[in-house]
Amino acid sequence: MSVRPKKHLGQHFLKNEAICANIAKAITLHEGYNRVLEVGPGMGALTKHILERDEISLAVVEVDVESINYLHQNFDALYGKILNEDFLKINLAELSEEQMGVVGNFPYNISSQILFKVLEYKEMVPEVVGMFQKEVAERIASNPGPKAYGVISVLLQAYYDIEYLFTVEAREFIPPPKVQSAVIRLIRKTDQELGCDPKLFKQVVKMSFNQRRKTMRNSLKPMIVERDLDKDLPVFAQRPEQLSVEEFVALTRLFEA
Repeated sequence: MSVRPKKHLGQHFLKNEAICANIAKAITLHEGYNRVLEVGPGMGALTKHILERDEISLAVVEVDVESINYLHQNFDALYGKILNEDFLKINLAELSEEQMGVVGNFPYNISSQILFKVLEYKEMVPEVVGMFQKEVAERIASNPGPKAYGVISVLLQAYYDIEYLFTVEAREFIPPPKVQSAVIRLIRKTDQELGCDPKLFKQVVKMSFNQRRKTMRNSLKPMIVERDLDKDLPVFAQRPEQLSVEEFVALTRLFEA
């Protein structure tokens, strides 16, 4: 039995054993946690290698019934640990009271949503190791300056250290996607205190990049006027992609005053 990749689920099954093994090895368990949730295991190409690590307690979440049937037939170690759920709809706090890493060859059509979901539960997700479309991976890991740097870069880098691990060619998948892929790792920062109101921080970041070609003075004009701030401050002459996470935090503090 094999599973037919389904386009509407964004399924591209990784077939290269060495790459699967490298993704499994990239899970650091750095804070001493041992529970890992794999998102979208498909036929278990990555699952198999994670299960080889005895120190990991693995559960998987999959929406595709055909894939679930395959996993039940081929992975006895997953008995009672296969969730037929949509990861984006799961309450992770109800799933486990323990810290839990998130890993997967993520469906590209929801990969960014998966990371925003992780941000919602950052207090219980110490690590993420995942496959993304290369362009998305570069965006997530980007430093300030390039066009790739944006909302998702700033919001994730505020709470996680992000490492671009390696690129994966389209030929390594069934069916081959039309783009290159990449594996990145997110490790939660020890200090989760931003030093500003996190909700306001998120608002400032999103508003800044909403009109990224404009200066911060124009993008944030309503907030500047409302709080009667000096519109000639140097930070307001910059564009959002020029600001680091720390500078966005400092900017948010201005609006808190």
